[in-house]
Amino acid sequence: MDKIIIYQIFTRLYGNRNETRTPGGSIGENGCGKFSDFTPAVLRRLKTTGVSHVWYTGVIRHATTTDYTQYGIPRQHPAVVKGRAGSPYAITDYYDVDPDLADSVADRMAEFEQLVSRTHEAGMKVIIDFVPNHVARQYHSICKPEGVRDLGEDDDPAQGFSPQNNFYYCPGQRFTPYLDLYHGETEPYDEEPAKATGNDCFNNAPGMNDWYETVKLCYGVDYYAGRVGHFDPVPDTWLKMTDILLFWASKGIDGFRCDMAEMVPAEFWAYATARVKAEHPGLLFIGEVYNPGEYRHYLASDFDYLYDKVGMYDTLFRVIRHEQSTQAITGAWQQTDDIRRHMLYFLENHDELRIASDFFAADGRRAVPALVVSALMQQNPFMLYAGQEYGERGMDSEGFSGRDGRTTIFDYWAVDTLCRAAAKKLTADEKQLAATYKKVLTIARKEKAVVEGAFYDLMYVNPDCHRQYMFLRRASKRSQLLVVANFDDTDVTVGVNIPQHAFEFLGMNEGLYSATDLLSGTSAELTLSALHPVVLTVEARSAVVLKLSEK
Repeated sequence: MDKIIIYQIFTRLYGNRNETRTPGGSIGENGCGKFSDFTPAVLRRLKTTGVSHVWYTGVIRHATTTDYTQYGIPRQHPAVVKGRAGSPYAITDYYDVDPDLADSVADRMAEFEQLVSRTHEAGMKVIIDFVPNHVARQYHSICKPEGVRDLGEDDDPAQGFSPQNNFYYCPGQRFTPYLDLYHGETEPYDEEPAKATGNDCFNNAPGMNDWYETVKLCYGVDYYAGRVGHFDPVPDTWLKMTDILLFWASKGIDGFRCDMAEMVPAEFWAYATARVKAEHPGLLFIGEVYNPGEYRHYLASDFDYLYDKVGMYDTLFRVIRHEQSTQAITGAWQQTDDIRRHMLYFLENHDELRIASDFFAADGRRAVPALVVSALMQQNPFMLYAGQEYGERGMDSEGFSGRDGRTTIFDYWAVDTLCRAAAKKLTADEKQLAATYKKVLTIARKEKAVVEGAFYDLMYVNPDCHRQYMFLRRASKRSQLLVVANFDDTDVTVGVNIPQHAFEFLGMNEGLYSATDLLSGTSAELTLSALHPVVLTVEARSAVVLKLSEK
């Protein structure tokens, strides 16, 4: 059994070293990362940081303003593309890869397959996106296997809803959104009848905050009649999308991160996961599900892991910013305690604010205690986003993506810290932060107490602690940890109470222990007792991870 550590990489950005950084610039101006940037040496270095799985974000071909018509790839109308590079979640061909990522566009699929092989050879597994809820407005597959019917090819657009349609329609109505349908072109973008928009906008006029560049896929749910499901016979979209999952699984990937999984009925997931896992045992399904009330419904449909966003992420966000007590962390894990092994913890991803941005914490080091908590508290997976380990700020104005504290997913760009890390030009603080991430992730992967040990929350017997969080982990006499994370901006000396029940629950003895801090390397002797607190000094925005050995 291993603890999963997922490293999310926005593939287009990761290896791009062109530092022109013209806001809204073309691929020619700003450059673009390639599959080939992930050399064996790069992947080996990544493996040494504790990563088990690499999530290559934005692999499947999506809408872009870059012209690839010379390769037979249809051109997209810029009115329905967000940014110059386009959103990786506006898929134009489920059977193709993004030509931006290839050195040889004609050989782009082979280059992706080689990346999968290189990643496996480096000892890591591969995750890619599956975007089931919506596609680009001009979706058209040129790479689908022989005999496969395209999405929408057999639809009856005169019906707003049909269980066997792939899309939802607004019969008799033209697509008339808020935006300029010319967008510099001589001819406007034209769509009639209008298709429903991806974020459940079932009219012909999506607004600027809608996912106007996408169209909603129909899985047999009649939204016009109040979300009535029609699943017998099996809807055509179920068959097509399951075949797409099987196509990518056959490429040797190890898992799918399923975008907005909760916008697709759980009944489909039960059908699809059963078919895919029957042919590819062990393949992971990770769901982006935000409604805690639906967690168990989707896990029952055989998802392996779900985002813990509105619980653990949102709580740690507020704790880092000193807007909430560390006592709230206990409540966050308790909400999903029965499904704890299935919850994916994270502090950053492509949707969320960069920790070091001015909109979050302004300094990546302020999240170190949250890193320790989320990576070491449970046996479940932990995910980090490329650049997080260096304190990437995400404060650029890249183009379509403004200065919002996030790294763009819409523009051609180069990420400052990733460029400087490759050039060995990180600051001393950035190097130290990266070293801390490596230590914590290595502990998460290597320490038996974390990988398979029991967890004991100590907060209920330390009720006066509001900026420290403390817990025990134990797998055996040789593998037991006492962890204290300090979210305060100053060093603290804290007395940690350990109740009698903790000793009984974990099978530990009271008495003298030698304790080595796995982060600092320092050692000391401690007496663990239910009668007296353990007094520890913890540096500001840091933690101690004490490996305990009974004397």
